[in-house]
Amino acid sequence: MDKKDTIIEVNGVAMRFNLAEQKTDTIKEYFVKLVTGKLHFNEFYALRNVSFEVKRGEAVALIGKNGSGKSTMLKILAGVMYPTEGTVTVNGSIAPLIELGAGFDMELTAKENIYMNGAILGYNRAFMDQHFEEIVEFSELREFINVPLKNYSSGMIARLGFSIATIIKADILIVDEVLAVGDFRFREKCHRKIAELLDGGTTLLFVSHSAEQVKALCPKAIWLDHGQMMAFGDTEEVYRMYENAYRS
Repeated sequence: MDKKDTIIEVNGVAMRFNLAEQKTDTIKEYFVKLVTGKLHFNEFYALRNVSFEVKRGEAVALIGKNGSGKSTMLKILAGVMYPTEGTVTVNGSIAPLIELGAGFDMELTAKENIYMNGAILGYNRAFMDQHFEEIVEFSELREFINVPLKNYSSGMIARLGFSIATIIKADILIVDEVLAVGDFRFREKCHRKIAELLDGGTTLLFVSHSAEQVKALCPKAIWLDHGQMMAFGDTEEVYRMYENAYRS
């Protein structure tokens, strides 16, 4: 494959956060300390000098312990965050499934959220009308469609989010742990849907702590540790390196 087949290109990406050293109990106290120069920060790098390329149609997992930078990397790729350093080039449309409830209003019903979330993703009313039944059918939430999301379980919210995000074949599907919730049967249904999208040429970026899920979906993996990329390659090989590093 040549450069034109690259759908994601990450070059020297770093993400720095400034963490306040002192605890403040109120917003007023925070701003008083800030303007008087009494608030000091520690720099924390969630990512440091990360570079990789993903080809069109590839399925790549990001693995690593909690706090390794996986979710931060996905948020940067999805355009939710902008890197402190480096560049990210994405050549295609993205369907992000990053956080449960992201883009949802918990006070609104599932039906209302379908249309609102569709609008956030750039779909017009006519498109959502056309695909509404498909979304409801896949989510298996028909009897709860007029119930406010505040009464939904995390698994039900994941069902709804997945069903909306996958109604069309986006160029890139970004999935972060959402398949870890809900019942086994529905997770298997989601896996089949992802496999169908991959067969159709969709590119997958996947985060999960389940080695079984990762190995089933992704031939390639990126191992992140404390924000640094330790390895990128064949999933089985990267997992061997990852597991050996933490084996006591």
